[in-house]
Amino acid sequence: MKPFVLLATRAEDVPADEEYALFLRYTGLGERDLVRVRLEAGPMPRFDLDELSGIFVGGGPFNASDPAERKSAVQHRVEAEFQTLLDDVVARDFPFLGACYGIGTLGVHQGAVIDRTYTEPISVVPVTLTEAGASDPLLDGLPGEFGAFVGHKEAISALPASATLLASSPDCPVQMFRVGENVYATQFHPELDVGGITTRIHAYAGYGYFAADELELTLAAVRRASVSHPSRMLRTFVERYSR
Repeated sequence: MKPFVLLATRAEDVPADEEYALFLRYTGLGERDLVRVRLEAGPMPRFDLDELSGIFVGGGPFNASDPAERKSAVQHRVEAEFQTLLDDVVARDFPFLGACYGIGTLGVHQGAVIDRTYTEPISVVPVTLTEAGASDPLLDGLPGEFGAFVGHKEAISALPASATLLASSPDCPVQMFRVGENVYATQFHPELDVGGITTRIHAYAGYGYFAADELELTLAAVRRASVSHPSRMLRTFVERYSR
């Protein structure tokens, strides 16, 4: 089997390593078949898509809607690298699944409006499939509504005509979309479980996702509801695109 790639941008080792472990667990892949590239640590390699099965993008600290002067040199580099990669991915309709930061990269590439209108605190939200989502093969077997972990400072407020809306939540109208037949992005985190979100809450306390005195409230919020359905799409992605 040709490998899959996970493109990551987390600079902190503990949440970065756990993110990789979660993708391994829920895709069912081994380390040889899911190659991690930490983009915050160095330039993106030039990939030969003919030698890959598919690409995952994890979450991260970068916000596409930040003013250019507030973005670090690393963020500017990573954004430019994603634009080049997505030129090829979208043109070839190559298997791609971006989670959280991945929805920003694909959204920017396609001309979506990304701003602070539809932020969501770290929590579990009900995600509802659209008619297109209910019939999408990547979401096969998922119920029409399911709980998912979220936590983001920006979101897509307007999709371009090139995108098909697949899922929404009450406070964020674009939770998932598709371009072509094989290029996907989610605002929610399909890879997360309670252990993973707990690690991130502790790791990113003080990053502006919640107030300093809201740590325990935030932990309680993600433990109230069972979240088990979103990770299924990771295994489905692998089963569908392994070659």
